[in-house]
Amino acid sequence: MNRKMIGYYNYTVILTYLGMISACVAVFLAIGANPWLSLWFMMIAGLCDMFDGTVASTKKDRDEDQKRFGIQIDSLCDLVGFGVAPGLFVYTISENKTLGGIVAVFITLTAVIRLAYFNVLEENRQRQEDGLRKSYLGVPVTTIVLILPIIFVLLKLCGIEDGQYFYQAAVVLTGIGFISPIHIKKPQHTGKIILVIVGVAEAAAMVLVR
Repeated sequence: MNRKMIGYYNYTVILTYLGMISACVAVFLAIGANPWLSLWFMMIAGLCDMFDGTVASTKKDRDEDQKRFGIQIDSLCDLVGFGVAPGLFVYTISENKTLGGIVAVFITLTAVIRLAYFNVLEENRQRQEDGLRKSYLGVPVTTIVLILPIIFVLLKLCGIEDGQYFYQAAVVLTGIGFISPIHIKKPQHTGKIILVIVGVAEAAAMVLVR
């Protein structure tokens, strides 16, 4: 089918693209040494990612190419928001740039491995069954955008100015979780509401302790 532009631009991918834009802004802010705002845009990217699959599932007439595109584009955007952005965030706040760089590469590498493996599993699953995925293998990459703000708030409350090693440790442990063969139940409506409430509470706390 001929198109003016390659790709898909219907409502099923709008949230995915918005999440990608937020992730890019988070990267720019991390490079610009604005960690507070960078965390905000990572969280926005996480919010978009939480609901983009739900939105996409409402379109019942998607063909196989659209479904496969949705899987690929979602993971590619996730890599920026939950691999590259957290990596650059940690690198820019690290006075020890060598260690910060190693940690940044590690989180990006584990995220890309986790997402690529997820794509393989998801394509196989969709060929065998209908409906949404019930569980994840490995810690979802979006977990990082809930962990980093918690550390930010706790460091502020404890009056710790140089928290680079706390961030680095958290990122390494989360990256290990990305590629660990553990099954995690995918949050449904109630679970998503709880995660949104947690995110809102974190955002409020970030404003209060800034």
